[in-house]
Amino acid sequence: MGVEKTYAEINAKIKAGKAVVVTAEELISLVEEKGLSKAAQEVDVVTTGTFAPMCSSGAFLSFGHTAPRMKMQKVWLNGVAAYTGIAAVDAYIGATEMHEDDPLNSNYPGEFRYGGGHVIADLVARKPVKLKALAYGTDCYPRRNLETTITLDEINEAILFNPRNCYQNYNCAVNLTDRTIYTYMGMIKPNLGNANFSTAGQLSPLLKDPHFKTIGVGTKIFLGGGIGYVAWNGTQHFPSMIDSDGKELGSAGGTLAVTGDLKQMSPRWLVGTSYLGYGATLSVGIGIPIPILNEEIALYAAKKDEELFAPVVDYGEAYPSFTPGNLGYVSYADLKSGKITVNGKEVSTAPLSSLPRAREIAATLKGWIQKGEFQLTEPVKTLPSPADGVIAHSLKED
Repeated sequence: MGVEKTYAEINAKIKAGKAVVVTAEELISLVEEKGLSKAAQEVDVVTTGTFAPMCSSGAFLSFGHTAPRMKMQKVWLNGVAAYTGIAAVDAYIGATEMHEDDPLNSNYPGEFRYGGGHVIADLVARKPVKLKALAYGTDCYPRRNLETTITLDEINEAILFNPRNCYQNYNCAVNLTDRTIYTYMGMIKPNLGNANFSTAGQLSPLLKDPHFKTIGVGTKIFLGGGIGYVAWNGTQHFPSMIDSDGKELGSAGGTLAVTGDLKQMSPRWLVGTSYLGYGATLSVGIGIPIPILNEEIALYAAKKDEELFAPVVDYGEAYPSFTPGNLGYVSYADLKSGKITVNGKEVSTAPLSSLPRAREIAATLKGWIQKGEFQLTEPVKTLPSPADGVIAHSLKED
């Protein structure tokens, strides 16, 4: 008889301190040792982790009212503009917004030293942040300007809300042109001089549940060092079709919109990041628990780097021109080895995501669950899966 468990049964074991919790890498070893059926029967929860730059991130901040009251029309935090078209003293700061005086790429390649991601990181680190606000004035909100200093603990609310995080899979970026290029995949040397990738492979959350059997709206997660939740599918959520060999056949895959209390998070897991020649962003730590409800879930959770593949894409011409196709697929085992072969040439590889930190996140989440400090939540809504045939649309020119 096949393995069948419920969230309630697993949570009862967590509460009693009897749940068997392993990281995704530990599950792989256990399956090799005991077989899939036995491992699925024994293991209750598998933990995953990823730590990487995640551009579609930001925070809602509610500053509190001034005396006299003010309806903030324009706001800057340490010189970085935040969006204020929400309410009188609420704003949203995006991770990729740049300092108003940044030269951007006018001095190519630009350094992009300080942006919205750095502001969020400074807030989480409890550093003072300069707030400047302007307003047009109303009868109920007469004040027109404000300059002050805030800290994370002094403002009313701070909510991390990231519209697109935790890509299921991602391209391996190379450059076929004869010039160095600067991209969100880092600096890529000419003529296949290097190859960059940005996924944790066998620890990556959405590669371990590719059909979203356990990850959906309401899933409780490790986010930025604190507790967060999946709020919805992320933008650009186009879950990949995966063939019998585990090769990713479609787009970069599914994504998650995630949210949590910024005041509970840690500067170790939210880090302002600069890309030479491209821009600023925020590196985010995310860990997702996968309940082993049955053998099918265990099968995918136990996939190894050798069974997980990324498409190799030319970022010199094909990617910026939106030319479909790729240069083939490479396994994460090969990517992590430091060398792959592209068009018959041996190419050195480097990750933008941190495997050691992904392992630390998975281990931390495992510890929380083992101690009974973290119970699982059953999704209130499933996310679109490959079977739903989600279609990507492109903008058309007038």
